[in-house]
Amino acid sequence: MPLMTAPDTAPTTIGTEILNLLLPHHRTTDPNRASAEDFPHQLHRITDFVREGAPVVLTLPGFPCKSPNPAKTLGHLPDMGERLSLTFLDSLCGEIEKIHPPGARVVICSDGHVFGDLIGVPDDRIDAYADELRALIGKLSLTRLSVFDLRDVLGDLPHDAKRAHVHDRYAPTLDALRAEVRADAPTLALYRGITRFLVDDTAGFTGTRSALQRECRRRAYGVIQRSRAWGELIAEHHAHAVRLSIHPQPAGAPKFGIRLLDAPDAWTTPWHSAALREPDGSWTLMPRARAQQLGRMVHRDGRPSHFERSRDDGQRSLATLRR
Repeated sequence: MPLMTAPDTAPTTIGTEILNLLLPHHRTTDPNRASAEDFPHQLHRITDFVREGAPVVLTLPGFPCKSPNPAKTLGHLPDMGERLSLTFLDSLCGEIEKIHPPGARVVICSDGHVFGDLIGVPDDRIDAYADELRALIGKLSLTRLSVFDLRDVLGDLPHDAKRAHVHDRYAPTLDALRAEVRADAPTLALYRGITRFLVDDTAGFTGTRSALQRECRRRAYGVIQRSRAWGELIAEHHAHAVRLSIHPQPAGAPKFGIRLLDAPDAWTTPWHSAALREPDGSWTLMPRARAQQLGRMVHRDGRPSHFERSRDDGQRSLATLRR
């Protein structure tokens, strides 16, 4: 009598193949390469979509707004960094479609309004960024992507009211979060990373460096509280989705950290940096001030888009280093 094949074998195999497509882009601080079996949470959710014959839905909180620090970014609207990142996400869904015909889609959960008051970015700039993000997705025909933000949940309520509603309903208490930072190494790393970003993003602070660091440590707790609250809201509206993260995540975590573009460290994102095109056609994210030293600015659609380094620029930079 022939052996019976377990009914879940095929979906699990395809789910593993899909996860293997994500693994080369895993954003983590762990130097060891993980395998699909190290991500049981994600494998389970992906396999459920495969078993149902449905598109794999991935939610990605991020793309909030540009950093307010002009030394880091080219302006307050999406530029080449976002363009490349969105194209990458859509193409990744296309690769999934080759092994799972229903395909995949990424819901970009744009979270700028969730903590705009804590990061010092006006709400009208956050609206402009999110609107341009949607327009860019349409212009590039990235049909596997969509944008979800507080307007989809709370409509035209004032921004402060939206933030208060989300915080009050979903955020952990400050005492609980402080205890977690003290006891949990990944949460401590997240807290320190966000504090560093807040310090770097601050422009025009008139106090001392130590005063700025104290202020940013305080705001970092608020950013994490609101980020957790936004995550809970997303889970409520996209209950079965595979949760991606733009922050580094260890293997086995409930969230899968994803790297959108190459960058010098695991924390760099398109909205905290500018894109530099290398002579070989590759792209790297880095602070605007650094990219400006290495290449020339390129405009697109009438505004700054990215920097481009020629072979001559590279030779000049190397000669400068040798002096």
